Amino acid sequence: MAGHSIPHFQNDGGHQAIEIGVKEFMCTGASVPYDHPHIFIDMGDDNEKVCSYCSTLYRYNPKLKATETNPPGCLFTFQAA
Repeated sequence: MAGHSIPHFQNDGGHQAIEIGVKEFMCTGASVPYDHPHIFIDMGDDNEKVCSYCSTLYRYNPKLKATETNPPGCLFTFQAA
């Protein structure tokens, strides 16, 4: 998928559920150095999916943009070393 970036989400706040505006994404668990292996999750026809590493429940919300989350602040951003 050249030229297409997949959003990455993290759960530093320990939220039980996070609403996101996409159905294909990566879960990182938490911010570095507390992250788990970054795994690809595809909700398919479902509107919810649980991360198999950190048990965060992700819910699809079509009203959100690809980089928005509810609660806010769960978008993972890469930090240059």
